[in-house]
Amino acid sequence: MKNSKILISMDIEGVAGVWRPEQTQAGQGEYERARRWMTEEANAAIRGAFKGGAREVLVNDSHGHFGNLLADEIDPRAELIQGKPRTLGMMAGVDQKGVAGVLMVGWHARAKTRGVLAHTSNSFAFARVWLGGQELGEVGLYAALAGELGVPVLLASGCDVMADEAQVLLPGLPCAVVKWSDGARSGRSLSPQAARALIEEGCREAVHRRLHGHEAPLLQLPAPISLRVQCQTPALADVFALWPHVLREDGDTVELSCASVQDAVRSLNALGAMSSVLR
Repeated sequence: MKNSKILISMDIEGVAGVWRPEQTQAGQGEYERARRWMTEEANAAIRGAFKGGAREVLVNDSHGHFGNLLADEIDPRAELIQGKPRTLGMMAGVDQKGVAGVLMVGWHARAKTRGVLAHTSNSFAFARVWLGGQELGEVGLYAALAGELGVPVLLASGCDVMADEAQVLLPGLPCAVVKWSDGARSGRSLSPQAARALIEEGCREAVHRRLHGHEAPLLQLPAPISLRVQCQTPALADVFALWPHVLREDGDTVELSCASVQDAVRSLNALGAMSSVLR
């Protein structure tokens, strides 16, 4: 296959051993250990991608402030994308020339599910999100963004609830399940070492298949597309309705029409930024 560049998008809630919100929040004691586990899962995915035949690997730091991965501990063969704001958010880099596919590592299920630390994009601001009438979490939102650019998701790793969600959206998608949810903050997990081995092998196989002509599923939504958001509080809907293009549906739900999935994701991220006035 001519294109041999792979994008790895790294989140933290789906990393093995991560169960509690404080493990995901900078400044909390447990965060430093969790970000190291996140970095090592990124390295496992990098090793797998290169073993599968990738010529270049980009790693997108996709959690919170987008500055979690320990740069001096990342496999030096890869390039690291960090910092915000950025136009494509969790999928920054997908628009580069030659990207053959995306590996979603450490991802989680959508809001209002029993997945480990489940939420959608911004847990303070958004209760539920729909694109084109379909409720989506981060896996769906960003798979659709990549799909709009013709780039498939090759693998997703995280909890079992996330994997089930991803399989519905992208039938046949390989998933590396590293933990199993008994609830939003409880369950059982592989050890970090076992999780890294599973991720490395899964990424190796997924990239090898893609680079040897295997067709991977694309999530493509027809444009124009409606973005509908149920806010966590009516006060947030008050803030979002200040944007002239936003229509207020009821006390806590707003909607706007977007020309593309990329515009919808950018709009959602802009709403998330607007929510900071109420924090």
